[in-house]
Amino acid sequence: MYRALARPVLFRLDAERAHHAALLGLGAVAPVLARIRRLPASPKKVFGITFPNPVGLAAGMDKDGRALRAWPALGFGFVEVGTVTRQPQPGNPRPRLFRLRASAAIVNRMGFNNAGAEALAARLARLGPLRVPLGISLGKSRVVPNEAALDDYVASLRALRGHGDYFAVNVSSPNTPGLRALQDRAFLSELLAALAAETDRPLLVKVAPDLTEAALGEVLEVAAEHRIAGIIATNTTVSRAGVAAPDAAVAGREAGGLSGPPLHQRVIEVVKFVTSESDLPVVGVGGIDSPEAARRMVDAGASLVQLYTGFVYRGPALVRATVQELREG
Repeated sequence: MYRALARPVLFRLDAERAHHAALLGLGAVAPVLARIRRLPASPKKVFGITFPNPVGLAAGMDKDGRALRAWPALGFGFVEVGTVTRQPQPGNPRPRLFRLRASAAIVNRMGFNNAGAEALAARLARLGPLRVPLGISLGKSRVVPNEAALDDYVASLRALRGHGDYFAVNVSSPNTPGLRALQDRAFLSELLAALAAETDRPLLVKVAPDLTEAALGEVLEVAAEHRIAGIIATNTTVSRAGVAAPDAAVAGREAGGLSGPPLHQRVIEVVKFVTSESDLPVVGVGGIDSPEAARRMVDAGASLVQLYTGFVYRGPALVRATVQELREG
């Protein structure tokens, strides 16, 4: 029904307007969905949390938690909101979200547009507990220089620490100037130590797919030093490898992070590297547009998977089919 009815309507809108329209619609129908749809179950315990099933919604889809009641009703076993920053910010100038239809991919340079950590905390307090675990992705406010980034992340965590079941540290988005430099070993070590001192909830680090193995190895060493609970692999990529020819012009012209199937093989490689070099659980995200792609991610070593771009193109049926595939495996 989604691909036959809803997607054609949404895809007539520009990508960002469609995104907001979908969130608004889901938020409106969430109470009804929650009553009539059962959450598909395939329980799994990872970093001390029991997930009703291993298929989650990736950060970026519902930054400010505007449709939180809807996601479990659509089948997701956990939801990650954000990336949220300490300060409210509008993000980068529009247009900043682009479909690559032949590749079933997306390029975005949103720039952490969100209402801020305090606003998200207030919404979560009003909403109360979800039916599924809630992750919160933390990022750096754009106006804050890198040398003040540590205090910025800590302030966001303090505002939200009573609400998240786990927290993801996003130092890998390509759309905030200088952010990826925070994956540097010295700063990352200081940041993770400060955040770990503020919460007893699991902390995860989200890594870029564009890191070399040597750089990934350093991230894993720092994570081990600070007893980080897991790795999210990966964020979007600045590479345009694998983009279909009809999309090449748009992909080459528009700066930002690429998500979807062109990223998938690189994510598989990163997941394999992380699981071969450490004992950390991995949340695999990138290019999962079919149950078979999720199976490849799990076979590579991922304990959990997240959907974003595949959900945009395939809709809710992808969620339940993926849960079924991983249950049967």
